[in-house]
Amino acid sequence: MSKAWSNRFDKSLDPFIEQFNSSINFDKNLIIEDLDCSIAHARMLGINQIISVKESEIIINGLNEIKNEYLKGEFIPCFPSEDIHYCIEEKLINLIGDLGKKLHTGRSRNDQVGTDLRLWLRKKIDEIIDLIIDLQKALLSLADKNLYTLIPGYTHLQRAQPLSFAHHLLAYIEMLQRDIDRLHNVRDRVNISPLGAAALAGTKIKIDRFVTAKELGFKDIYKNSLDAVSDRDFAVEFVAASSLIMTHLSRLSEEIILWVTDEFSFATLTDKCATGSSLMPQKKNPDVPELIRGKTGRVFGHLQALLTIIKGLPLAYNKDFQEDKEPIFDTVKTVADCLKAMNILIKDGLIIEKENLLRSVEEDFSNSTDLADYLVSKNVPFREAYQTVGSIVKLCLSKKKLLKDLSLAEFQDFNEKFEEDIFEKLTPRNVVDSRNSIGGTGFEQVSLQLKSWKSKLLN
Repeated sequence: MSKAWSNRFDKSLDPFIEQFNSSINFDKNLIIEDLDCSIAHARMLGINQIISVKESEIIINGLNEIKNEYLKGEFIPCFPSEDIHYCIEEKLINLIGDLGKKLHTGRSRNDQVGTDLRLWLRKKIDEIIDLIIDLQKALLSLADKNLYTLIPGYTHLQRAQPLSFAHHLLAYIEMLQRDIDRLHNVRDRVNISPLGAAALAGTKIKIDRFVTAKELGFKDIYKNSLDAVSDRDFAVEFVAASSLIMTHLSRLSEEIILWVTDEFSFATLTDKCATGSSLMPQKKNPDVPELIRGKTGRVFGHLQALLTIIKGLPLAYNKDFQEDKEPIFDTVKTVADCLKAMNILIKDGLIIEKENLLRSVEEDFSNSTDLADYLVSKNVPFREAYQTVGSIVKLCLSKKKLLKDLSLAEFQDFNEKFEEDIFEKLTPRNVVDSRNSIGGTGFEQVSLQLKSWKSKLLN
């Protein structure tokens, strides 16, 4: 079959330019969506009597046959077809004859590819949301087992205050929930149909864009034909949302990488999620979180690529848009793979070293704020209490002691309001348990959050 524009040209494309121009090697990923789009369009043509109902049915049957052949592996789109749209049209014409040439009535590849991409991305967004929920459930399960497990909390990567480990994990569940919310927002803007905008100006053919939009599950149609074929905001928004997903996964990965070092020893890797060294037999490497951390930059790069592609384009469609698909396809795969890998790592790849964690919060000054709060409870102004505790810590450092090692007399040298109960107040468990402000790490507050998330995720 000749090219769609062949009668306009006297000579064929240079063989290299023909391959350079082709997108079939990657946009074949859109084959099911392109077939669904074409079926909806053919049905609308019949309903509006642009072609006869009988012709519409023959075209739809032909498209369904192509879909079945593809699903069976009997139809494999490939070069020299320029793209998946023309590949299917060519296959349809070979299958049902010249009637297949009527399918393209009232549409262009410009609105067709925009529709296909939205259909594909809408489905992938739903799949990614499900994967995020799976990871939330894995984190929730681990948190539920570690309500009373303590972990040092850090600011500036310096010991700050002890936390419930469950509280720490719940922070990531909150981050992931924001990711879900963003994806829902992006999906709303993906779910608008450009089909029927044609090349850029609409069409004089009496089509009904609402019929195809309804059949394809779109909530609305684009109101401006120029915008319909040139809008790629939804693609940028999706990759931007994906960049934040990867950022959250990378932050968690970084913490896990630290936790499993000998220096921290907060967790141990199981054999399911670790590899060894080709030279050093003792090594157990955290490849999964390192790969996730590394792949984050890949998605960031796709975001920059998409922004660069669209930043200088005049209305309406430009061939530059052919370059939008590979970044989107790879972003979807990367995010999905990383979510699956992190889910496995959280469920089966980590052993939490509770005793090491407990020792870690007993051997530092992360209870210093509680010492100041103790004085505040005795009606000492906070800033005065803060300075007093600073002096006490300075003394401890000079004597190579911890707060718990001081005697009551030493405490009372700084302020006579210290009493015997100070030692009980300074135990890590009581330090954590006392922080019961809403959203705090106190066990009561964390228990409420665990209950809330169980209601959201497990019911």
